[in-house]
Order: sequence, then structure tokens, then C-alpha cells
Amino acid sequence: MLDQIAQAIVGILAVAGAFFCLVAALGVVRLPDALTRMHASSKAGTLGCGLVLLAVAIFFPGLDVVARVVAAILFLLLTTPVAAHMIGRAAYASGESPAAGTVRDDLADGPDNPRRRLLDKAGGR
Repeated sequence: MLDQIAQAIVGILAVAGAFFCLVAALGVVRLPDALTRMHASSKAGTLGCGLVLLAVAIFFPGLDVVARVVAAILFLLLTTPVAAHMIGRAAYASGESPAAGTVRDDLADGPDNPRRRLLDKAGGR
């Protein structure tokens, strides 16, 4: 009985993880600009991979597998936001304009504008 419940939980987690990975892939393909594509891939991709890894930890309950799964989930949670932030700033600094439906541009007039800093370094001002 307990094995059937564990298998059902593993199945639900694996399907949910696969769904979120699919949503991330569709977001990368369908969204209009680099910033929204980066957002979709980082959020949904991290959640999808985390759910699949959690399903693996439940299906293989050995200490070595669970430790590796926990390490992989922590690695995802630590590196994905940093990578997404750097990709977003690089896209913005290179002149990628936000989609037409973007409400506001917080970096446009501030002193921390990456475009302005790149132009200052290049002597383009």
C-alpha cells in the first residue's frame, strides 16, 4: 500500500516537473523578447527540474541518491537566479528593447543603467 502511494507521488511529481519544463521550453520559443524568455526559462525550468529531482529522490530512497538530489536542487536554486540576472543585464546592455507591453523600464534613467556604463567605457558619449 505504501509503495503504491509513493509511486503515485513520484508519478505526479515527474509529470508536474515535465509540464513545467515544457512550459519553460514553450516560453523560450514563443515569448517576444530576451527578458521575458529569460524569465520563463529560469522560473519554470528551475521548478520543473526541481520536481523531477524530487521524484527521483522519492523513487530511489538511498542516502547517496537523496544527497545528490539535494545538492543538485541547491545548485539550481543558487545558480539559476544569478545566471538569469546576468543574461537579462547583458541583453539590456546590448540594446535589446523590452516587448511593447512592458509597463516601465526601471533602468532607463538611473545611474546604474548598463547601456550608459558601456557607452562611457567605450567613449561613445
